[in-house]
This record gives sequence, structure tokens and C-alpha cells, in this order.
Amino acid sequence: MKQIATLMKIITPSIAVFIVMALLVAGCKQEASKDNADPEKLAQPTSAASVAGIKEVVLSGFGYELGFQHGKALKTEIAEIVTKWKENTAATLKRDPDSVLADFYAYAQFEEAIKTYTPELYQEIRGIAEGSGQDFYDILILNLLDEFWVYIDNPENHHCSNVGVPAQNGNPGYIAQNMDIEAYTDGYQTLIRVQRTDTHPEKLILTHPGLIALNGMNEEGIGVVVNTIMELLSAPDGLPVACIVRKILDQKNEEELLDFVKTAPHASGQNYILGIRGNVYDFEASANRVVAFNPNNQNGTIYHTNHPIVNSDLKPWHSIYNPSQAAEDLPVLSNSYVRLAALEKRFASSIEISDVNIMGALRSKDDPDNPVCRNLTPGLGGFTFASVIMTFSATPSLQVTSGPPDESEYAEYYFESD
Repeated sequence: MKQIATLMKIITPSIAVFIVMALLVAGCKQEASKDNADPEKLAQPTSAASVAGIKEVVLSGFGYELGFQHGKALKTEIAEIVTKWKENTAATLKRDPDSVLADFYAYAQFEEAIKTYTPELYQEIRGIAEGSGQDFYDILILNLLDEFWVYIDNPENHHCSNVGVPAQNGNPGYIAQNMDIEAYTDGYQTLIRVQRTDTHPEKLILTHPGLIALNGMNEEGIGVVVNTIMELLSAPDGLPVACIVRKILDQKNEEELLDFVKTAPHASGQNYILGIRGNVYDFEASANRVVAFNPNNQNGTIYHTNHPIVNSDLKPWHSIYNPSQAAEDLPVLSNSYVRLAALEKRFASSIEISDVNIMGALRSKDDPDNPVCRNLTPGLGGFTFASVIMTFSATPSLQVTSGPPDESEYAEYYFESD
């Protein structure tokens, strides 16, 4: 089945569409490196286009060559993102951004974990830097998105809202997310399609230029959405969230995937909702503990925002969020709790849930001051960068908006093999 979005392709005047010939033999088993490959002879991205405000880039291979294609295809956008990221850091922290990043890099000892658990992703990040002409350490830190947020340690900055719905009664399973990040990323919504190789499944990855992943799914019917949980203990030598997301998307086996999530050394407090061929799982991960969350709803639904619900491995200064204490002692009127209550109200007892119901929830503003859907408001920080719904049917698909879902329609993408 051809991608529906391809049939509805809308080309914006501001974004050029280009198609270049690729010399890559898809499915190569050796990871290209700077030392044994001429970057200019590496495969070019198969195509790039804008659909409903989302720029789609098609890449092939893995490791350094995949990153080099990414960097070259989005060179202009990556340069802009790096500049805006540093400007945002300076404006937010009132400090020289390069000084902030130098301090963060001195704290962050993530390189060894990346090289140990996901060496191909370390090479991919190198490739992005060299393909885009950016400093390697700038691109590396750009890919430590959650780890940088954890370092800054401001829970009020993060507002993602996620849902998981298992397959039942003949209906498919879903996982979904409003991805809320900083306002400077608006206009850079990107969907990367990584083509299948002999060892890696095809992937659809939501991201922005220069970043290896925000969330995504693969052709095997495996997907992941995430929430930052700032209050949980972090580890400066653990595996970063973006690498965990990409490792998940390279999996094909359910048991091996669950084992990886439970045993990986997690760098940042994070919640992972996994969709695996109609089954859904939720894990709150911290430096010392990975705890499954299940609200035990009759319909099997799961939902999560940005505070711990079952994991009490907290930073001491965030003890007010400890889920082990009585409900009346928790900050239940704060943003994350209010959004969680809105999701629970919509999903906990629903009998039939479709993508239309999920869209309604992701567009909701039941509490105007603490909405699930965050619009871009100058001077007020983050917004809903994109809204994603992954459907785990016989023909899996990913629907995504560019920006808040109450302002943008969902464009649907299928895998090339379908």
C-alpha cells in the first residue's frame, strides 16, 4: 500500500523538494566510518518533501552513513536549530550558552554508555555533525535533549501527555503523544523514514533536524512514546533517552525489547509507553529502578504525564512528588496532575476507543490553564510541537500533526512494505 500522505502531498513554497540518486547498497552489514568511507560518496537521502507542514526525509543504511545523510539533507535547518537552541539557552538561563554547554558536558559522562550499548548511534551522531558541518559536541549535546532538561531541573517546563490503548474486541491498539518542547523548534517538525536493511526494520521517526529521535514506530508493529519525569533520580553515565528510543525502534522481538527497557542503565527519569503489536506497556525509569505502571482499567488503557505515579526513586529535593505518600500530600493541582486527571477521565472507563477519540483527547483543554494541547504563545515557553497517533493494526500506521493538533490536521504515513 502506498503512503496515503504521498497521495496528498502539499509542497510549501518555502521548502524545496529535491530527489537525488543514491549509490548506497541498502542493507549493508558493515557500519561506515569516517576512516573507511569518503563522506562525499556516501548515499544521499532518497527524498525530502513537505506534507501538511511536516518535512519528510527518507534515509537508508545505518551508523555514520545514516547520520551523514541526515546532516547533509538538513544542513541549513540544523544550523538554524543550533543557533536558536543556544539563543534560547541564553535567554532562559541568563548565561553565555557556550559556558552552559561546557558545564553540562563536564557533568555529562554519557559517551561511554552510548558507545557500549548503541555504538551505531554514536557513529550516527558523528555523521550528523560532519554532514551538517557542525561541531560534534554541539550535535552530541543537542541529542541529549532530556538529559539537558534534567540538568536544568525545572519540572514546570515539560508537559507531554501520552496514552496507550491495547487491541481488543477486534479493534487495533494505539499509543499516542502530544510532544511538547521548546517554542524555538516550531517550523522544524520532521518525519524521518529510515529504510529497511537486512538487520534493521523500516522506521518512522518524529524529530527535529539534528536529533536522532523524539518518538516513533517500526514496520514490525513496535512503537514508543515518552514523558520526561524530572523528579526521578538521574545518572550522568547512563544511556540517554534518544538512544533508548532508537534502540527500541530497532527491535523485532517483544521479550528482548521488554528486557532491554527493564535492564538498560537509564540516564534520565523518563516514562516509556510501548506499543507492541497491539499490546501496551508502561514503565517509569530512573537511575536505580524501572517500575511498571498499570492503572488496571478494565479496558486496559494507560495514560501518563510528567510526574512519577509508581516509582519512588526520587531526587531528595523533589520529595513532594513521592507517589508513596498519601494523595492529599501530593501537588494534585499542579500542571502534570491536572493533565493526567483529564486523560483518566476520558479513557479509564471508555468502552470503544478509536483514533478519533484519541484525537479529541489530544486536542483537549479541559482546564485552560493546564491543557493537554498547548498552543504557541510568545513569551510562555513550550508548546505542542507535534501530536502523534500510532495504530497497531495489520497495516500499522503513524498519524502526525505539525504543531498543536487543534490547529493542524493529522497526516497519515504507512510503511513502504505495506
